[in-house]
Amino acid sequence: MATLQDIRRKIGGVKKTQQITKAMNMVAAAKLRGAQIRMENFRPYAGKFLEVINNLSSRIDPEAFPLMAQRPVKKVELISLTADRGLCGSFNVNLINTGEKFIKARKQEQVETTLVPVGKKGAEYYKRRKYDVRSRYTDIFNSFDMVTAAGIGRDVIENFLAGGSDEVHILYGEFINMGVQRPKVLRLLPIAPLTQKGEEEQGLEYLYEPSVEGIFNDLLPRYINVQIYRGMLENAASEQAARMTAMDNATRNCKELITSLSLIYNKARQSAITKELMDIVGGAEALKK
Repeated sequence: MATLQDIRRKIGGVKKTQQITKAMNMVAAAKLRGAQIRMENFRPYAGKFLEVINNLSSRIDPEAFPLMAQRPVKKVELISLTADRGLCGSFNVNLINTGEKFIKARKQEQVETTLVPVGKKGAEYYKRRKYDVRSRYTDIFNSFDMVTAAGIGRDVIENFLAGGSDEVHILYGEFINMGVQRPKVLRLLPIAPLTQKGEEEQGLEYLYEPSVEGIFNDLLPRYINVQIYRGMLENAASEQAARMTAMDNATRNCKELITSLSLIYNKARQSAITKELMDIVGGAEALKK
């Protein structure tokens, strides 16, 4: 049976843990506000960019542009986003499990899969399990911008154009709300034109200046960079929301554990006092005899 000193030591350790989880919850809440603002401000831009690409690409020949050309799929590349740090509940696990399901599904289709992990947790996981990791990006979520996304985009585009992959997908945690963050897989390459046009769009005509080729050769790589950056923003906000929830639950569990240990401590203390009183009374009775 644990002594009073052991129980006091456990209570002290749990209180220190509670202070840490509470502080991490506050830090995550502060970071979440900034990440959420960046994400929400960028969403309309990314959505409008996608709309423009769809509207314009539906009126051209996709085969004329390498980033839109469809070809038999023998190799697929997955940009897998995770967090650089843990202590965010099941956030990283859900993303990694989704990535493994993606790889297994392609394997059943006799398609090779290469990985580009973005985030330390995913990079370490895939490396330990000997997956085909072509390149990796770690320790970037503390400070990243469009330049970071453009570097990743340039890497996957060059590999796609060189024939290293026939499709490129990105996996990230989509921010739904504070309590829900879902893994999402989005195809980046080849860029698929819009197949269905509304009645209003069918009557529109576009004038291209200086030329269709010049515009699309500039817009298509930008589109890849925009989608990667949006995925990074969504992933960063989802990570902080998941960490905030996890630390809030941990703080609540610490409070319950402290209450439980305090009850055990009080019962053990009362038992010790009762035992001491019984010894005193027994000694006094013995002296009377």
